[in-house]
Amino acid sequence: MSLLKCISPIDGSVFAERTTLEASAARALVDRARAAQADWAARPLSERAELVMAGVAAVGAMNDEIVPELAHMMGRPVRYGGEFGGFNERASHMAAIAGEALADIAVGEDATFKRYIRRVPHGVVFVVAPWNYPYMTAINTVAPALIAGNTVVLKHATQTLLVGERMARAFHSAGVPEDVFLNVFLDHGTTSALIAEGAFDFVNFTGSVGGGKAMERAAAGTFTGLGLELGGKDPGYVMEDADLDAAVATLIDGAMFNSGQCCCGIERIYVQESLFDAFVEKSVELVKTYKLGNPLDPDTTLGPMANTRFADEVRAQTSEAVAAGATAHIPTFAEDDGGAYLTPQILTNVTHDMRVMRDESFGPVVGIMPVKDDDEAIALMNDSEFGLTASLWTADIDRAMAVGDRVETGTVFLNRADYLDPGLCWTGCKNTGRGGGLSVIGYHNLTRPKSYHLKKVTK
Repeated sequence: MSLLKCISPIDGSVFAERTTLEASAARALVDRARAAQADWAARPLSERAELVMAGVAAVGAMNDEIVPELAHMMGRPVRYGGEFGGFNERASHMAAIAGEALADIAVGEDATFKRYIRRVPHGVVFVVAPWNYPYMTAINTVAPALIAGNTVVLKHATQTLLVGERMARAFHSAGVPEDVFLNVFLDHGTTSALIAEGAFDFVNFTGSVGGGKAMERAAAGTFTGLGLELGGKDPGYVMEDADLDAAVATLIDGAMFNSGQCCCGIERIYVQESLFDAFVEKSVELVKTYKLGNPLDPDTTLGPMANTRFADEVRAQTSEAVAAGATAHIPTFAEDDGGAYLTPQILTNVTHDMRVMRDESFGPVVGIMPVKDDDEAIALMNDSEFGLTASLWTADIDRAMAVGDRVETGTVFLNRADYLDPGLCWTGCKNTGRGGGLSVIGYHNLTRPKSYHLKKVTK
């Protein structure tokens, strides 16, 4: 056993503590989930979906408590109202498409044979969720996994220690059986041991590349299915016919919102050289209007980063870039304390030799480079080990589609950024990971195909 501590970025105090489960107790909980799975899967699909949506509504009823709790745990300003909008949107969509997504695939029937493919649940699904959008990232898998007939074991990041507890309490209060949806507190060793033992039938992990590698190592030889959403270095590309004001507003918000701690946040921007100076000028003006401060203050627009060590990495990338010739455009904010409270920064004169343009920053800093044409922009966008989203800006949708076809990414946005549409598969390539969540494909990844080839008895 060990003690997990959520250190609040507001003031460095311990906000919450929980004791991890011993390995034997963790195995017993997983056994309970496995024992409950068949009865849960035997319930009608419509009943499972209704219970999940009742659980979602119960989370919504807690929102007045959840919003300041999130501010304490990971620093997001209360003015933004939490995550329930996206949480509900994603679950609602997955409930709405469940019947079609999980329907039998008819292959053919005649007087002699009936053939079809059925989607059946894996069994016990283990969800390891991150801290940056702890409710929305968790529901991406929790809702469809439960609706599909799996039982779910949820482990949340220490930085957002209380989220799993709240979700489990809400779902249980709505009628989802306790053993069907279990929240657990585990250390890394016990987590790896359970995966290595084949305790789970599918594991969905959202986190760092290093964490994803640890999951793969633990699962090696078990044939356990893995869904991995890992790092990102998402680019924006502004073409010469773009709506400049809209591009600035959306891309800079995509780079800075949540203190830059977004899975699909914008981390590098390429601007056609004829618009470059104006884009940078407008971006700097916008960032200078931000108010850095205590996230419990409704006037705060930019809270602290979730942990001082995350801010230290952004400072290191920024200072290295400046030392190598980059220009920093934002003077240090008075509220920047050298710790979790960090000045948002825009950098120009950057190159791909700098870590700030290669490594995941996951903070409020963005490098902006001029480009001559589509070919140069595509080469730079693809010059990355990651591939989650890319945001293109042009009035020409055909051009955007042609550029998008050449970009190595999981999602192509046109004239928007930093949004997850539950009707589309949320997926990545390269070191961003494997698998896909939400959409019909999300259901396919949380179930397995089972074929029926039935010969009729005829006389």
